[in-house]
Amino acid sequence: MSLLDNGSSEVINPDTYFQTHKPPRTLIENEIRVKEFVNKHNEARRKIVLITSGGTTVPLENSTVRFIDNFSAGTRGATSAEYPLIILLFDSFQVQFSLQPYSRHYSHSKNCFLDFMELKSDGSIGVSSKYSPKMKAVLEKYQEFKKNETLLFLDFVTVSDYLFLLQSVTKIMSVLKEHAMYYLAAAVSDFFIPAQKMPQHKIQSGGGGLTLTMDQVPKFLKPMVMYWAPRGFTVSFKLETDPALLVDKSRHALTRYGHQIVIANLLDTRKREVILITRDSEFQIKLTEDEIAEGKEIEAKIIPELVKRHDEWIRNADNADL
Repeated sequence: MSLLDNGSSEVINPDTYFQTHKPPRTLIENEIRVKEFVNKHNEARRKIVLITSGGTTVPLENSTVRFIDNFSAGTRGATSAEYPLIILLFDSFQVQFSLQPYSRHYSHSKNCFLDFMELKSDGSIGVSSKYSPKMKAVLEKYQEFKKNETLLFLDFVTVSDYLFLLQSVTKIMSVLKEHAMYYLAAAVSDFFIPAQKMPQHKIQSGGGGLTLTMDQVPKFLKPMVMYWAPRGFTVSFKLETDPALLVDKSRHALTRYGHQIVIANLLDTRKREVILITRDSEFQIKLTEDEIAEGKEIEAKIIPELVKRHDEWIRNADNADL
């Protein structure tokens, strides 16, 4: 069975994409939430970081039964959102069922969540003494974020959900100018099937094998950097499996899209070391063996470095405006 008859793959213009695809049903509601969030913290002269996290699905039918998924648990984004980026302000996309800040310590644990609890002698339920010190520390940080209302979640599932949200949120945050950081850690699908090329209903298996021809997902980073938020500080990620390609492809991305930093990482070592690549420098961030044994996360080193570079970006912009 062939899903597509023309056998060709097209490169779609980003503007054309938004004209030919329907926005998610919750887009307007989410835009209202984001505007309220941005206005509130902008009035307080705070910086805001947009963190995109998790993977995107690619539907094979408009009435979706089958879809293609890509590799991502959302670890990088969820972990990063727990560290003090600027002044603890986050605007975070989280794909449904991927890791989320704070709850990630327990939702994807090898333990059943019931293992963290114990029955008290009076019949009440409490946290096991074995886990309570760490859980207390996580809970305190989480409650601080809730109290200050500095963490906003927006959900996406499909690549189309993600692209519409990315455009909307980025444009809303553009009022922050240099005080906005865009931390694009989501694993976005490179290929998709345009809505007009998909069958409306479930693909039937009676015809035998299935052949797919997919188009490239439009490259949205360039219009984002040039038009949606031209004064923002943008950080993208490059994941490769071949070390020989990593730095060259990261530099090519910087040249092609014109943003500030690419965080380059290899699949096998991404939780232990990364390279921050700018147009004129390379800076390796690596965990020592002792730090790994202590359970330290590499995001604890990535975030302070980005904060420092973002502050420098703001100072340079302020000096240019004088």
